[in-house]
Formats: sequence, structure tokens, C-alpha cells
Amino acid sequence: MTAESVTVPPGLTPAATSQPGPRAAQPAARRSSGAPGEPRLVPYLYIAPAFLLFLAFVLAPLLHTVWLSFFSWDGISLGEWVGLGNYSTELADPALRTALTHSLVFVITFCVLPVAVGLIVATILSRQQLRGLAAFRTILFLPQVMAMVVVGVAWRWMYADTGTVNQLLQLVGLPAGEAWLGSFTWALPFIGLVGTWVMTGLCMVLFLAGVGNIDVELYDAARVDGAGAVREFFAVTLPGLRQELSVALTITVIAALRSFDLVYVTTGGGPGTATIVPGTEIYRLAFRDGQVGAACAVAVLLTVVIFAVVAVITRIVGEES
Repeated sequence: MTAESVTVPPGLTPAATSQPGPRAAQPAARRSSGAPGEPRLVPYLYIAPAFLLFLAFVLAPLLHTVWLSFFSWDGISLGEWVGLGNYSTELADPALRTALTHSLVFVITFCVLPVAVGLIVATILSRQQLRGLAAFRTILFLPQVMAMVVVGVAWRWMYADTGTVNQLLQLVGLPAGEAWLGSFTWALPFIGLVGTWVMTGLCMVLFLAGVGNIDVELYDAARVDGAGAVREFFAVTLPGLRQELSVALTITVIAALRSFDLVYVTTGGGPGTATIVPGTEIYRLAFRDGQVGAACAVAVLLTVVIFAVVAVITRIVGEES
């Protein structure tokens, strides 16, 4: 029998009479294997280890600190429930207000100055093809990879009455000062300058990476319109560094508000209360005065302040235009 002699019943096409094979039925089977709206657990399994670590070492201690802040506890006895008593006591404490004021000074030296200097240096370096740029960048970024305790010890020696700072002043003919970290007037700003030295390299590297991602055609268009270097910076470079600026501000503000190790190593909060910060107040309350509940309350207040400041920075700087 030939193909021409096969008759097809009326109303049917040859394609309709063909039976689908096993391979043709497989895609339909795959499509019907998963019910609509069925949760896919595989992505959550990938992030489960990191989430468990975050839960165990970040979230659980944070919640435990909040819980302890409602007790009058010395770290040994059972403690006594005081509710919000620790918060009201610490908010009325002049030492905490002084510490927060000093943190505002650190915001200027740890955040404002490094971001401004980093922007200027990154802009200048991006406009010039300099030899040894990688080495220069590495040298400025080096303080970031050093432990802050090491930085504090080194600068404490340099600020001493026979240290490097006074020797340089004498070398240029200026009168050498006293031990700068022992001065009620100069101890706080001089510690802040150490923060400027540490954070400037980080900001510069962030901004250099951001400038490299800005479209070159935007600079060409600005030059065609007759824009100079200053107008080019505000019209092209600064808007193009919005995300990098948000990251730099967030990192440096957090470093300023939670600073402890640098202050503790250099002055310990002295002389007197000239350099106390919230971190040193938490240490004093918990380990010297035995007021663990009050220290936890200060830690919670500091955390709230940091979250609020970071939220404002993200809202103002980090949002897309």
C-alpha cells in the first residue's frame, strides 16, 4: 500500500490522526509537574547558613542586650526589673550627653573631612594619567588594613612630648607643644585627626572606582558646553558618585559614632572627661561600675542613633535621582 492510497476520514487532517510519541509528551509533563504558587525552597537553602550565623552572632546578642537593658544588673546577681529606668537615668546623665557631643566632633573628623579630601583627590587623580597611581592608592589605603589598636599606639607615641609631632614642629622653627593627648583642649581634635588619616584612603579608593564607572561621553558633552573643572565636577562627577558617596558616608559615620578602641588606647577617655565617647561610657558602666543593665541601655541608644543616621543618609544621598 502506498502513501497516496491512505484515506483520511472526513473532518480530520493528517496531523490530527498522528499519535504523539514519548518525546513529544515530555515538555507537557514538565510543565504540569509544579503547581502554580508552589514555594521554591532552593534559594532559601543557599542563604540558610549565612542567616543562621547572622541569627546566632548578631540578632540574638542584640535582642539579649535589649532584654538586659530593662534590668538593674551587676553581671553577677539575679538582677532587678526596672523597665525603662535605665534609659531615663542615662538620658539624664551629663556624661552621656558629653560623650554624644564628642561623637559629633568625630563625625566631622571621621566623616566630613575624609569624604571631602577623598573627593578632591579622586577627582584630581582621575583627570591626570599619573605613573605609580596603584602604589599611591595602596599607601593611602594601608591604614584600613591595620588594627586600630596598632594605629592608636603609634599615634600616641607620635603625640607625646618627645614624639614625632613636636620634633617636626621644632624642625620648622615652631614652638613645640606639650603632650597633645594630655591637653584638655587639643586631645579630642587630635584623636579625630587620626580618624581622618585612617578614613581618607578608603573614601579615595571608593571614589576612584566610582569615577571609573562614569560614562566618558558625559565629560565630553560638558566640555563641549564650555564647562570648566569645577562645573564639570558638580554637573557630572558628583551626581555620578551618588552611590559611592552614600557608602562612604555610611561607613565613616558608623566608625565615628561607635569609636572606642582608638580612644581607649590613646587617652582612655581622659584627661578627665575630655575625650569620652559612648563606647568608653559603655565600657565604664559595664566593667568598672558594674552597671551592666545601664551599659546595655546606652548600647541600645547608640544603636538607635546609628540606625537613624544611616537611614537619613540613605534617604538623602543614596536614593536614585
